Parts: sequence; C-alpha cells; structure tokens
Amino acid sequence: MGASARKHDVFQAIADPTRREVLRLLAEKERPISEISAHFPISRTAISKHLDILSEAELVKGKKAGRERIYHLQPEPLTELKQWLSYYEQFWNNKLQKLKYIVEEENE
Repeated sequence: MGASARKHDVFQAIADPTRREVLRLLAEKERPISEISAHFPISRTAISKHLDILSEAELVKGKKAGRERIYHLQPEPLTELKQWLSYYEQFWNNKLQKLKYIVEEENE
C-alpha cells in the first residue's frame, strides 16, 4: 500500500491517546481484540475502529486465528516520526546549552 493510498498516516494514528495505549500494549506482546478491549472503558467496536486506523497507518497488523483476530505491532512506520522529531532536537539541545551557561555564570 503506497503512502498516497493510506487514509491515516503515522502522525494522525498516534495523535489519539487510546491508540497510543493500544500501541504500548502491543509492544509488550501480540494480543486478540478481546484482550485489548479489556484495558479500556470503551466498547469493543470503538477499539476495533482504533485498530483499523492503526492498521491503515501500517502500525499494527491483524491475523485471523480461529474466530479471533490477533494483532501485533509493526514499529517500522515510527521511524518516520523519529526522523521528524530528530530535526527539532537541535533546538532543544541549543536551549539546554544556553541554560547551562546561564546557571554556571550565576554560580561564579
């Protein structure tokens, strides 16, 4: 599936706190939807919709296992996020170096 064919990208997929928690759960181990749903105060249908969005962003993949779907994390698309954030690290590092300089100047 090409990037243009995706309805939801990685940034949209992780924007929702419920979906971030689903990713965290799946980072621990693969789980069926029933087990994922048990962690949330929302319906299984709502969790299924969240899983659809995560699947569209290619962050999770579900496979049929009997009557259940087992989902597992596909972390590769998170690289895009890491690359995007790494550009901004230069600004954080610069601010921290300035703060260190100011604190050291005050202490002298």
